[in-house]
Amino acid sequence: MRIVVAHNRYREAQPSGENTIVDLEIAQLTAAGVEVLPFIRSSDEIPSMSKAAKALLPISPIWAPRAQHDLSRLLTEHQPDVLHLHNPYPLLSPWVVRTAHRHGVPVVQTVHNYRQVCSSGIYFRDGVICQDCKGRALGVPAIKHRCYRDSAVQSALMATTLAVHRGTWRSVDRYIALTSAIADHLRDYGIPDDRIVVKPNSVPDPGRPTPLGDGFLYMARLSPEKGVDLLLDAWRRHPVGALGTLRVAGDGELRPLVEAAAAERPDVVYLGQLDRAGVRAAVEASAVVIAAAMWHDVLPTVIIEAMASGRPVLGTALGGIPYLVGADAPHEPAGTGPAAVASAVASAVASAVASEPAGGGRVSMPAGVRTGTAGWVVSPEPAALAAALPVARAGAAALAGPARLRYEQTFHPDVVTKRLLDIYAGLARTPTRP
Repeated sequence: MRIVVAHNRYREAQPSGENTIVDLEIAQLTAAGVEVLPFIRSSDEIPSMSKAAKALLPISPIWAPRAQHDLSRLLTEHQPDVLHLHNPYPLLSPWVVRTAHRHGVPVVQTVHNYRQVCSSGIYFRDGVICQDCKGRALGVPAIKHRCYRDSAVQSALMATTLAVHRGTWRSVDRYIALTSAIADHLRDYGIPDDRIVVKPNSVPDPGRPTPLGDGFLYMARLSPEKGVDLLLDAWRRHPVGALGTLRVAGDGELRPLVEAAAAERPDVVYLGQLDRAGVRAAVEASAVVIAAAMWHDVLPTVIIEAMASGRPVLGTALGGIPYLVGADAPHEPAGTGPAAVASAVASAVASAVASEPAGGGRVSMPAGVRTGTAGWVVSPEPAALAAALPVARAGAAALAGPARLRYEQTFHPDVVTKRLLDIYAGLARTPTRP
């Protein structure tokens, strides 16, 4: 099988989980015997472009002529079975879908964000969830609020791009929704069910989990939508040391907030930006990983990494987080967390929580805490998260095994790669090669 993987890489100075996932997927497909033809552009190329090329940048999200020329040549020469698109902005343009179709090549797109509708791609503005552009022919609110790169001009160009390419997006042959929440987003956009497949990302298997550590780990970009301020607010509602240690890893605009909390309380430790070895050590030192997103986070890779290491997750009930921890029934596809398993896990956790002393008493299950096969989800409010922290601490051991099992059954590279190959096989055209 011959697959073109098309992706506009985000700037290397801006850490991108999407870049990492695309690299991993290419490696996994190659290892499975697929001939991968990368069609990659990078936003890091922009500063070194010629003046003529830079002059065309404003229209490139709508139509990138050089990219279409190069792609057309690649498709003519190699006659691939499928084009798999990830991020098209700004140097590829959604026009690559039309170019592929013109050559008779079916298109799969993995949806990593909400940019069919939202110019910023994250449904989040000024500290709150925003869906003001849903259902509009043109995203005027995005222009008004400068949602794309904090520029009215660039926001207008992106809003125009989304309007122009509404038909393009609806012509994609198969959408890969990373979670059930993204599948719902695509249905709301008008994509038929038979063109949507739920297939999450994967992470490499770290091997047999180590015994649980103690306390909690938060590992994400330190920005408002990721919810570190929500977490610190919830943490301060407990006496110092009552929940073990809160380790915070990452960097971003809210770093001073984390550093102040670490200076204020000995049970908060700021680890800074970690390399892969540091991430592994931080996960192993902890019992529970926290994903406190304030936006509809599509698929926080840290959750899959946590489950791979046998660590349950406490998250907010937004975006793909409920799906990841197995708390999104009845949306979850068959075979990735049956109701009977979820029910048994919930019962075991409730029993563990009820028998676990905390602060001199026993922990009760608060209203609003939903237990999944690999963790818990709560509303994105300080009081709710504060109430759930003792529950997660008490129930971590009961969910460690199920968390690893969920990774093995749903997010392991072997499982995910097979699912992707099945998607390709269902679309691949009859080869016309010599």
